Amino acid sequence: MSKKVTEIVEELVAPILVELELELVEVEYAKEGKSWFLRVFIDKEGGVDIEDCGQVSEKLGEKLDEADPIPQNYFLEVSSPGAERPLKKDKDFQKAIGKNVYIKTYEPILDEKEFEGILTGFDGNEIALEVTIKTKKKTVVIPYEKVAKARLAVTF
Repeated sequence: MSKKVTEIVEELVAPILVELELELVEVEYAKEGKSWFLRVFIDKEGGVDIEDCGQVSEKLGEKLDEADPIPQNYFLEVSSPGAERPLKKDKDFQKAIGKNVYIKTYEPILDEKEFEGILTGFDGNEIALEVTIKTKKKTVVIPYEKVAKARLAVTF
């Protein structure tokens, strides 16, 4: 079975990120309209800046030109995941403890599929989330394998 474009790009970008002391958040390859986009989201403690994105884009662009793993034309975008960073890995959830998060599940839990609240715990199997329902705080426990999507959530 051949590797997906995102897996190939993850392998190509990994040594670049180690060298620059950056972290890979996500690689996305998507068609929008008639154009293909290869998006690489990076981060580091304190956040990334335009210089970090530029360095990764330049070095990754060279590696992609050499390996040529993508048959169609595409736009390469390297950026920060933003304020509402996705939570993909165990360590993302660990770092988000105490922060406001949004979680969408594959199937209902307590008759709901979407939750927003303070992440109070994560043990690798379950996520504990403190939510407010009609002015009352309640802890909801969500099985990790039922999480379809999770991200930090900005509150105003």
